[in-house]
Amino acid sequence: MSSTTELFSTFKETSQSVMATRRPWRQLLDFSALSFPSSISDATTRIAQNVSHFLANYTLIILIILFLSLIYHPWSMLVFLIVFAAWYFLYFSRDEPVSIFNLVVLDDRAVVVGLGLITLVALILTHVWLNVFLSIVIGIVVVCLHAAFRGTEDLVMDDQESPYGPMLSGGTGGPYVPV
Repeated sequence: MSSTTELFSTFKETSQSVMATRRPWRQLLDFSALSFPSSISDATTRIAQNVSHFLANYTLIILIILFLSLIYHPWSMLVFLIVFAAWYFLYFSRDEPVSIFNLVVLDDRAVVVGLGLITLVALILTHVWLNVFLSIVIGIVVVCLHAAFRGTEDLVMDDQESPYGPMLSGGTGGPYVPV
C-alpha cells in the first residue's frame, strides 16, 4: 500500500513540475497580443522569441495534434501513449537538464529533438507515416502561425532564455559587449 501512495505522490510532484515548466495558457492565448508582423524579419524574430518562450506549450500542442490524428489507429495510439510517457518523464516533468552517463548534459532543444525523432520512428514503424507526417506539418504550421502573429512585447524573458541571449548579455567577450 505504501508503494501505491509513493507512486501517487511522485506523480503529483511530477505534475506540479510540468505545470511549472510550461507557460500559462492564458498568456499563450492572449488575443490582445495578436498583431500582424511589420516585416518578414519581424515575423522571424517573433517566431524565434515565442518558440523559445513557449517551447513546452508548443510541444504539447504538436503532440495533441499528433494524438488526434491517430484516433482510428489503435496500435499506433498505444505506441504513441508509451512514447508520450517518455516525453512526460524525460521532458515535461524534469527539473534539471538530462545527462547521459553523467558525461553529456542535454538542453531542452536537444531533448525535444531526440524525443521527437524517437516518436517519429516509433509511429512510422507502426505504418502510419502519412498520418504522422501530415500531423507534424499541421502542428508546425499552427505553431509558426501563432508565433508569427503573437507579439513579444509583453513577454518577460531572461537573457539565457532568449534566442539572442549571447548578444544581449554583458557576458564574456564578443562584439556585442558594451564598452
